[in-house]
Amino acid sequence: MGWMGVILGCFCGFWMVKWALKSVNCWYCERELGEKRHQLPPGDFGWPFIGNMWSFLRAFKSPNPESFISYFVNRFGHTGMYKVHMFGNPGIIVTTAETCRRVLTDDDSFKPGWPSATVNLIGKNSFVGIFDEEHRRLRKLTSAPVNGQDALSVYLKYIEDNVVLALEKWAEMGQIEFLTEIRKLTFKIIMYIFLSSESEAVMETLEREYTALNYGVRAMAINIPGFSYHKALKARKNLVAVLQGIVTERRERRRKQHLPSERKDMMDALMDAEDEYGRRLNDEEIIDVLVMYLNAGHESSGHITMWATLFLQNHPHVFEKAKAEQDEIVKNRTPGQQGLTLREVRQMEYLSKVIDETLRIITFSLVVFREARKDVRISGYTIPKGWKVLVWFRGVHLDPDTYVEPKKFDPSRWDGFTPKAGNFLPFGAGSRLCPGNDLAKIEIAIFLHYFILNYKLERQNPASPLLYLPHSRPKDNCLGTIIRVAATRNV
Repeated sequence: MGWMGVILGCFCGFWMVKWALKSVNCWYCERELGEKRHQLPPGDFGWPFIGNMWSFLRAFKSPNPESFISYFVNRFGHTGMYKVHMFGNPGIIVTTAETCRRVLTDDDSFKPGWPSATVNLIGKNSFVGIFDEEHRRLRKLTSAPVNGQDALSVYLKYIEDNVVLALEKWAEMGQIEFLTEIRKLTFKIIMYIFLSSESEAVMETLEREYTALNYGVRAMAINIPGFSYHKALKARKNLVAVLQGIVTERRERRRKQHLPSERKDMMDALMDAEDEYGRRLNDEEIIDVLVMYLNAGHESSGHITMWATLFLQNHPHVFEKAKAEQDEIVKNRTPGQQGLTLREVRQMEYLSKVIDETLRIITFSLVVFREARKDVRISGYTIPKGWKVLVWFRGVHLDPDTYVEPKKFDPSRWDGFTPKAGNFLPFGAGSRLCPGNDLAKIEIAIFLHYFILNYKLERQNPASPLLYLPHSRPKDNCLGTIIRVAATRNV
């Protein structure tokens, strides 16, 4: 009985200490809310200092990342909103289509609320750090070169040529990390759009630094050697140094020429831009925009291209249907036509469904951050002014009420189906909808066109475990061999 008493006492003591610590965190987060604390959604602020970050990281480093949200659902019910303490701040996670849509589109009530650690990595002058008029002006300036029929037609030939050359090169290289090579390809494309061209050595240096940067975006903000965030800050510093050199060289070249270059890229557009008062962007502002766009412009399209390729190969009936569509496009070309046209890309209706289904299942950006400008009432709960709002896309895209068997890859689910507003958010929504969404989908479609017609991938480790941070991918980066299966190129 003596030992049993000691064990029972230790057990009770542990739970009392746990309750006390969590009560301290709850008091700290709600101490200034007054009666409004009773209007918060249900939830759990986790432990002092680290909040819910430990459980978040533990879930996303396990084979079941959905266990993070499942904890809240199982404990508090399907409320669609849960209070948490993540990335250093108290906040509210919103997980339903309607709440996500409201937060993303109501600019009067919400502004960007990215954690300070993320702003430090991406840049305070980038889209993660600016809002209102400043954001609208910069978005308008940077969206035009990557959107619209004219812009996309200009880049299509460059994308196509580089896809064809890359696939031919990979087929001769033997074993490769498929994801790594695709990311290099998509990075080359976005570098061309923003900087016209750059040396292979510079591109490889930048892309390598971006890999380290991305590992820190979802990590705990611990600036101590050995931690991901510390490595990411060093990568940011290196990126800024390289980009500063490019900006300085471009300014000097323009000064000597006295005239704008014949072909203007995004760098020239940023340097020429000025507001109604004649103010132009300084080097720091231009570099922050470049850091953001060069990162977003290759990470998402690279990962989604890899996943779409894997899904196609793992579902032969889907592959055959997609191949039949691409064969038909080639067959119907006028005599003498070389290569794809934008009209043909627009005709790839089934392949577009393959891409949308990939975007839904993978949910490249699992969460975005907003901050309440004022007290906001949603679904019977109050989001206090100044609190962060985490828009949880994974909950929307894997909602079984909208998508039957949500984890099943099934492009046919899109036949005659148009999701309601807020039910499909691969590129966000509202005034901050990803400006490069059309360009990304065209990149992916062009790659898949040539891959489906001419190549296959033999993976070295088909059962490679998956990693979910910073983005979903096989642990071996899809190690395998690209094999040419067509006797002649389809162009």
